[in-house]
Amino acid sequence: MASDERKGVKMAPEPVKPASPRSSVLLNQDPENLRAMAADASLTPDLALGLLKHPDLSAEMLEQLGRNGAALKHRNVKLALVEHPKTPRHVSLPLLRQLYTFELMQVALTPVAPAHIKLAADQALLKRLETISWGEKLTLAHRASGRVAGELLRDGEARLVRAALENSRLTEGLIVRVLMRPDAPAALVEAVCHHPQWSLRREVRVALLRNEKTPFARAVEFARTMPGTEVREILQNSRLPGNAKSYLLKDLENRDRASNPVSGR
Repeated sequence: MASDERKGVKMAPEPVKPASPRSSVLLNQDPENLRAMAADASLTPDLALGLLKHPDLSAEMLEQLGRNGAALKHRNVKLALVEHPKTPRHVSLPLLRQLYTFELMQVALTPVAPAHIKLAADQALLKRLETISWGEKLTLAHRASGRVAGELLRDGEARLVRAALENSRLTEGLIVRVLMRPDAPAALVEAVCHHPQWSLRREVRVALLRNEKTPFARAVEFARTMPGTEVREILQNSRLPGNAKSYLLKDLENRDRASNPVSGR
């Protein structure tokens, strides 16, 4: 997709074109020639991308390419340089701040990118969530990292929450963390309570039994799937309304009597 800098739209870079056959000559270059190519102001985008795939590329050569302003005018070159596992931190981090929203998402999901760069990309995305469009948020909810999807669960917009819950990178721990917050949105609680996957998870049910926005009927249903001693412990620190907790405790007493009728007489 093309980007429109006049409107400030943060779009993904144009698709990478297949490398020119001329890039095959890179394989036969010695380190000194590769270093010179990295600094060459006439370096074409396809040769720059070919250079970034060279097995003998060193951190020094990557730093040289990072100073090549002509090469870095091409967003695909800049993106590939940020993602390269050998790019020095002092080169990749400043370039990372220049990336568009979906470029940051790509970096965060690139397996070969260094862990600190993927984390920095995620952190940059999190800072942008308050300023990007709703459509961009929806795309991130579907496709971004679990960390970003987990943050979007706090948005409160029902469609956005449902999209984030379907993100394959979202984890149980991230959902529980949001559910345990006092400001967990009602739309999230409702969606998780009826989700065919997440509503079955034990830790998620525990978090829901501690959340004051959990519908009464679902709280009763979840409590009845857990041992009585565990439910009593959960209710001690639960924010459920008092009448709901009283009902659940009474329900536990009835369960105890039903399971041990002799002692209940």
